[in-house]
Amino acid sequence: MADILVLYYSRHGATRQLAQLIARGIEMVPGATARVRTVPPVSPICAATAASIPDDGAPYVERADLEECVGLALGSPTRFGNMAAPLKYFIDTTSSDWLAGTLVGRPAAVFTSTASQHGGNETTLLSMMLPLLHHGMVLVGLPYSEAALSETAGGGTPYGASHVSGKDGRRAIDEHERLLAIALGRRLAETALKLVQPL
Repeated sequence: MADILVLYYSRHGATRQLAQLIARGIEMVPGATARVRTVPPVSPICAATAASIPDDGAPYVERADLEECVGLALGSPTRFGNMAAPLKYFIDTTSSDWLAGTLVGRPAAVFTSTASQHGGNETTLLSMMLPLLHHGMVLVGLPYSEAALSETAGGGTPYGASHVSGKDGRRAIDEHERLLAIALGRRLAETALKLVQPL
């Protein structure tokens, strides 16, 4: 089986739900399996530490997860048009992987959740692409052959899957957002199996 890493940070649960839908899409492709991981929150107190295992949800990502994956889906809530600090903090620690070329030639996709329709979801997706390009990854988006991309009134962009949660964070993932997240996972897995031989 080819492992595809679904790595995300989620504060209120919407990005986590997108990660689960992307994982579902990955696992629809024969020969592919999703490895879902998260990152710990960051603290303004330098000496603060978190438990090595989160209380619930996916386990924290480890360096081996990057080495063993044949593809990567990277997800974050939108923070002022950019990815959240915990995910950026983890990415900033991957210099050794960059030097070793660990991720070169592997496909990657991005996803996000934001409170408002024009809250920076597309710039967040683009900001997450930049370090992936530096790692030499091949970016996979959503083509307009996905009908939901033209029909959505919520989230969904050609840059990656997205969700609009509303100001109070209570708007559920709608059918178009769900279909696009699954489609992104499926497309990422199909591309990974074409580009990279499983380890």
